[in-house]
This record gives sequence, structure tokens and C-alpha cells, in this order.
Amino acid sequence: MLLGAGAAHLEVLQDFARERPAGVEAVLVATGGETVSAGSLPRLVSGRDDPARLTVALSPLAAAAGVALVAGSVAGLDARARVVRLADGRRAEYEQLSIDGGAAQARDLLPGAREHALFVRPAETFARLLPAVLSLSQQRVLDLVVIGGGTEAFELALAFAVRFSAEGTERARVALVAGAEGPLPGWPAAAQRAGARALARRRITVFREPATALRPGAVVLSSGARLACDVPVLASGVGAPEWLAGSGLALDPQGRVQAGPTLQSVSHPEVFAAGEAAAAEGRALAENLRRAAGGGVLQPWAATVPALRRLSCGDRRAIAVWRGLAATIPSV
Repeated sequence: MLLGAGAAHLEVLQDFARERPAGVEAVLVATGGETVSAGSLPRLVSGRDDPARLTVALSPLAAAAGVALVAGSVAGLDARARVVRLADGRRAEYEQLSIDGGAAQARDLLPGAREHALFVRPAETFARLLPAVLSLSQQRVLDLVVIGGGTEAFELALAFAVRFSAEGTERARVALVAGAEGPLPGWPAAAQRAGARALARRRITVFREPATALRPGAVVLSSGARLACDVPVLASGVGAPEWLAGSGLALDPQGRVQAGPTLQSVSHPEVFAAGEAAAAEGRALAENLRRAAGGGVLQPWAATVPALRRLSCGDRRAIAVWRGLAATIPSV
């Protein structure tokens, strides 16, 4: 059983479509008939790519792979009993399980968030609601606030700024509430300086304090200040799905499945896990699922950190970061 339609499971489906594992009855549980990669959201927001190119229809891919597609969201997992429980009350047993649901966001991270925020997860929901935001900007100039200081918040703020100035007139004022550490914490100082220049170039106002609440038409900061806000985009609080906490699986400090080199749970070897994965991890997962089903020897996989990393600036530029150095370069 495959839980979730993240990047790794898309690789698994493509692998199974090329050569179906013999004697395996596989089921994919996904919340809808389409999936959108979280990493593609800045391109979607900026308008640099056709939404159809960024959306994957699951039904034909699952059919080609010989995998049954079940629409539903996971409400619970009992790893000891090997039972998955769905939100609508359905239950399913499994012999082997692979978890790649991507990251989730707590709806009550901030007071008022559930009622007012545009959440970046699930990515499919964000993509579905984005056209309404763009349409609203054609009616009046918006105040849009991105909440979060990490890479995704930084890239989304720039993408919105690019999109709202694409027609030569500013259709929104974009602000970034980045928290006390400011934008891009954990990145080299050179990347942070280049990021600050990119934000300033797009006239994005940066607030170096956390948001404490969302109110109708406003974001409340820790200082008590209120920012006018028509669209609060919540890009913080992204983490593991809450249902993992009661699963009985060994979890890491971030609440994710603790997996070994073969991508198996360290506590339940019949459970495999991947995150918002690189393609290489998805291929390794597909190979080990195939080997596990056939009684073969599983292969270790080691994540590698790329020497060159990039930060999208929303337009056809990116910040390239290499060994503590940063430079703005053309980007396709």
C-alpha cells in the first residue's frame, strides 16, 4: 500500500508502469485525483509555467502501473496491527506500506489561521485557490503578506511580487513576516545578503518579528503592530502529518518516520518512508519496494546535499549558492 502521492511515489508509479512487479497487488491512497509538487508552487505563482504542466493526473499513471487508486485522506495508522484508517471510517490492512504523503500544516498554528490563512499545504489546495487570489487583484490593489522565513516563504514572496507586477502596474503590496531570524535562516550569510537585495528590488517589506495572530484584514505581530492584509499566505509550520504521532512507528525529533539506509522504518521494517523527495530517493524506494515484494536483498540509499543550491527570485533570475558564496544568475 502506498500512502500519499508525493514525488517519491510518482517515481514508484512510473517504475511500476515500466515493469510491473509480479504477484503484487498495490493500492495508492491519495486525497484527490491530481497532485502538485510543492517545489513547483513558486513557478505556479509567478506565472512562469503552465499550471497543466505542474499538475499530475493520478488515474492514468496508476492505471499504467497496475495500481488501484483509492481517494481518501489518512486519519490514523496502527503499525502494530498493520491497519490504515481513513477519514471516512474505512480501514485497510497491509503487508507492506510506503509513506510519502509530503508535509502537512497545522491549521491552528496561529489564532485565526484556520479562518483566514491561505495555507501552502496541501499544495493541490493552494493551487486550486490561487486563481481566486489573482482574480481579486484585478479588482483592487491587494495587501498580501507571506508568513514564514524559510526558503519556501522567500521564494513565494518574490513569486507573488513578480506576478502582481507582470502587467506593468502593481496589483498588490507584498510583505514578508520572516520572524526574529529574518529571511533564509540557516543559509550562508552571502545568500542572506543576496536574498535581501532580491526582496528590496521587488519592494517587498520585510518584518523581522513573528506573527502572533490573524484577524479579519490584518496580521498581528509580536510587537502588537497590525499589518493590513487581504491575503495572508501561511508558509510556516510545515511538518509531518499529525496522524504519524499515534502510529507506533519510531519517529525523529521532527515527527517524521525514522528510516534507515534502505528507507525502511527502524522500528517496523515492513514500512517504508520518503519525504518531499528528490527523484533519486524515489527511484531507490521503487527498487527496494520491488525487492522487498520479491524477497530480494534491499539496497542502501544515501542522501546527498548538492554542492550548488539555488533560490528562485520569481523571475528569470536565481541566487546560486556554492561553498558560502552567492551570486545572482539567469534562470530558465
